[in-house]
Formats: sequence, structure tokens, C-alpha cells
Amino acid sequence: MFWCAFVVFFLALGNELHLSHATEVSVNNTENKLCLYANLMVNFSVTYEVGVNKSETVLFVLPENVTTKGSICNNTTSTLKLGFGDGHSWAVEFTKDNKTYQVDSIVFTYNLNDSSVFTNSTSNETKSVTAKPRITNVGVDTYYSCKSENVQRVESVTQTLYDVTLQAFVTNGSKSDTDTVCTADLTSTTVAPITTVTTTAAPTSTPTPTLPTPTTGNYSIAPDFNSTACLMATFGLRIGFKQGDKVETINLVPSATEVGGACGVNSSILILTSDTIDIMFTFSNDSKKFHLHALNVTVKPATGVAVVAANTNMSIWVAAVGSSYMCNKEQTLTVTETLTLYTFKLRVQPFGVEKGEFATAHECSLDDTSILIPVIVGAALAILILIVVIAYVIGRRKTYVGYQTL
Repeated sequence: MFWCAFVVFFLALGNELHLSHATEVSVNNTENKLCLYANLMVNFSVTYEVGVNKSETVLFVLPENVTTKGSICNNTTSTLKLGFGDGHSWAVEFTKDNKTYQVDSIVFTYNLNDSSVFTNSTSNETKSVTAKPRITNVGVDTYYSCKSENVQRVESVTQTLYDVTLQAFVTNGSKSDTDTVCTADLTSTTVAPITTVTTTAAPTSTPTPTLPTPTTGNYSIAPDFNSTACLMATFGLRIGFKQGDKVETINLVPSATEVGGACGVNSSILILTSDTIDIMFTFSNDSKKFHLHALNVTVKPATGVAVVAANTNMSIWVAAVGSSYMCNKEQTLTVTETLTLYTFKLRVQPFGVEKGEFATAHECSLDDTSILIPVIVGAALAILILIVVIAYVIGRRKTYVGYQTL
């Protein structure tokens, strides 16, 4: 379920974060008319060998600048092939019947000899993996639209599609104005009911129940089955989101949540997926400090459409590399105007984990009671000074009145 449920958000070549672009291409046929169109985001996570029984995971994104050499438009079959970097390509195979078309496969080819991406790789092979996404029954003369995440995991490669617009077999040389929306973006009818709290007036007969404090979950990522954790996190999580004029809340249930992600040199990700919540945390490392750089959240409520929110310009949960970040008090994180995260008993370490244990913690200001001491002392001194001033003024007035009497 997990690998078909959530996005690994966009990390650029060389592990440098670029989280705000899409790849848009148009392919023309022999008559120089548009026959294939795509505007999408694709992220790759590839694990490769760097030594005997040693491996690393690199994270990179399909760049904005790609070539379309090798793309083909025919009546019943078409291929969109995007080339990038040093010998890498991403190809989508389409087939069509009378009324619909579909994606048969996605072939990702990567060159391990490209040292700018696969640092210290012990192989110089060019490898390919084939994924079979569920993109079917797209109406002819419509484009496929899917803002939700589509994750494909094959062998040591994870591909993630997000915010996808695709049209094959374009007629009349122009992209259609009509879309076929993916199932994930439509109203869900199979998700279990959730308890909600709203900001609107509740019925007088039955008050809206208050959610309990979220259960604390323990989450970790390891490079492989034989390794200790390279990323560790523990926290309780609540999400508040808007549905029209109404604000609802939902807790993440650790026992019903699957964990995924990857550890990189400069970027690490933690992905949590349940039936109702998909969330990805992207951490950045500048060699001295780490911080939470981006959040991508999808909430699938029992009624209404899925809520998708992302913030790719964050700088919170800051701590020195080799230490952990901790905040036991409730924290409020505004992702977008429509979605807010609330964390409880948080501790996280996305880099420099040793022996599967948290390092010394950097405490958040909410937890650090030591900062209260100077505040309390300062307040006490201010009150004392105020009392002295008032006493002085009163004393002066009494002396002045006595002098006038004399």
C-alpha cells in the first residue's frame, strides 16, 4: 500500500534542494503538430553500491531542462522519452483503444558512471527499471490530471510522480481543455470515518467531541535490512485542515501508519502513510546544522475531496548535525493557509545517527525552562523598581505637604 500511496518530494541533482519547479514538454508529430504534452514533477531515489556490502541512496529530481529525442507519436501507441544529465532518461509508453488510452509502463534508465550523481559508485553500468503505474481509462481527447502522489518502487529505485498533467494522442494539434481526473483526487468513499472538530458553531444538542492527545509514534529509516537507523523520529501528530468554511482535525495513528523514506548526504526524507494521512518531511543538511526544509501533506477525509498542501521553504527544527532536535511541548506548524500541523513530544535526528540511538538533544525554546529564569528575575526586578519609585513619590509628596503646613 505504502509505495503506491505517497510522494517522495523533489530533490535536485547533487542533493541540492530545488522544490518549486515542474518539467513541461511538448512533442510534435511529422506534421509539426502537437501530439504529446506533459507537465509534471518526478522525483527519484536510487540506492547503489559504493563498496563491499556498502551502499548509498541518492535523491534527485527530473530537471526542467530535458530533451525529447526518442519520443514517438503513432495512432495507437506513443512514447514520451525525456533525456537528462549524463545518460539518464525517463520514458512513458502509451497505448490507445477506441475511446480511451492508458500508460502501459514507465522506464527509468540511469547511468551509474555519472559521478556527479552517483558519487563513489563501484559500478559504471547503465541500468533500467520498469514500473507499471495505474494510469488507465483516460478519455481520448482529454488530458490526465493528478495532483496526488503516485509512487512506484522497483528494485532499488523509487519514482514519484506528482502534480501530473499528461496528454497523449493529441488531436487537432492542441491540448484539450477537458481532463480525466485520477481516482486519488476524487472524493473517497472507502476511507474509514474520522472524528473532527470544527470552528463553526456546533449543534446545541450534541457538542463536537474533542480529539485526544495523539499517540506518540516511533519512526526510523535504515539504508538496508542489515543496517542500523540513519534517521530517527518520535512524535505525536495532529493535522488541522479546511473543508470549505469548516476546519477539521485528525490524529495520525502510529499503529496504522507505514514508514518510508531515505537518508542522503545533504537531504533526508521521512514518509508516513496511513489510510487517511500521507505526509513527507524533507530535512536539509548544510554540514553544520540541519533543519526541516519542506513538508508535503495529503489528507483524505471521509467526506469531501482530498486536501493537498505543501510548503517548500521552511527552516524549523534546527540543530547541529550529529545532535537531535527535541520539543516535548505542543508545536504548531502552519504548512499553508488551509492546513496546520500540531506535534507533541517531538524528537528527530535525520543525520549522523550512531548505533540506532538519539544523540544529545537541542531543546526547543518551549521546553527550555532555563530561559524563564532571567525572565522571572527581570520581572521581579521591574516590580521592585516600580515599588521603590512609587514609595519615593509618596514620600516626596508627604514631605512637600509637611513643608507647606509649616
